[in-house]
This record gives sequence, structure tokens and C-alpha cells, in this order.
Amino acid sequence: MNINVNIGRIVLDGIAVPRSQRPLLRAAVEAELSRLLASNGLASSLMTNETIPQVSTGAVQLTGNNDPGRLGKQIARAVYGGIGK
Repeated sequence: MNINVNIGRIVLDGIAVPRSQRPLLRAAVEAELSRLLASNGLASSLMTNETIPQVSTGAVQLTGNNDPGRLGKQIARAVYGGIGK
């Protein structure tokens, strides 16, 4: 099964991510979300060919510093909480 996810925008209120760190953040989100989907799958209610315009997630609870790798994993886990099994 192929799953295509297109995240058009991530809004981070109150968190400053320097422009130079954004590609690292994006890569971390993509890697972690891919890992979660590959190992745990997608919610059955989302297994259609329809576009879902928005996924609501809970707030991301930051731990430690704003390391883009760690922050990316936390964001991916929050997104997966809205789309995963």
C-alpha cells in the first residue's frame, strides 16, 4: 500500500526556528512520520482516495531545547496521533 502525505504548512506558535534549521526540521518530520506509518499504519477511516484538508492534533509538548530533530519527531508523533491507528 502506498500512502501519500502532503503537509502544506506547519504552524509553530511561539517557537522560533531559524531559516537554516528548517530543512532539518522538515526532514525529521518526514522521517518520523514515514516510520510511524510504515510500522503502525493509517487509521481505517482515512483509507480512501479522498483529500483531507486538515488534521487536528493535540499540542506538542516540548521537551528540552528546540533541536530541529527532536522537534520534528514530536511534530510527527502529534500528526500521527490524528491519522494513525
